[in-house]
Amino acid sequence: MKKLFIITLALLMTGVFTTPVFAHQLRAAITKVLFNKNTGNLEIMHRFYIHDTEHAAQILFNKTADIRNSTDTQELFANYVAKRFAIKPLNGEELKLKAVGHEIERIYFWVYQEVKAPEDIRGLTMIHNALRDIWTDQINTVNVEGMGELQTATFDGDVELLSVEFTKQQ
Repeated sequence: MKKLFIITLALLMTGVFTTPVFAHQLRAAITKVLFNKNTGNLEIMHRFYIHDTEHAAQILFNKTADIRNSTDTQELFANYVAKRFAIKPLNGEELKLKAVGHEIERIYFWVYQEVKAPEDIRGLTMIHNALRDIWTDQINTVNVEGMGELQTATFDGDVELLSVEFTKQQ
């Protein structure tokens, strides 16, 4: 009976001590690239888990960086994301994205960008290295909407450049 108690206690302690370690290890971001027919713009919305941005800010900027309460840190992080995301038409020049803003919404940190949508576009080539220069297991998924079927590009492992092609122009 004593042996069963020790094993049970050991399992409970292992669960108690390892759960917090793995609780925030997702390291995944979602970006939506939207061809907005109403505005004629290409709108980019990056969504990061606030927990990941907190840790990243302390690694990137300084150990006391506070993304939740410091507008300076939020601006630094938004600029960091903007420098690590690039997009261009398949056979064109890189688009000059304009920063629109950033915000914290519950458990997410959002970064917004936009540019006038290119005409007669047949696809996009993208780079999305935000947080991937810090963590090798960071996965950035980009969903492209508004040009036919939803297209998804997933930046995982050593993938740095991905393209999507549009089958139908709308």
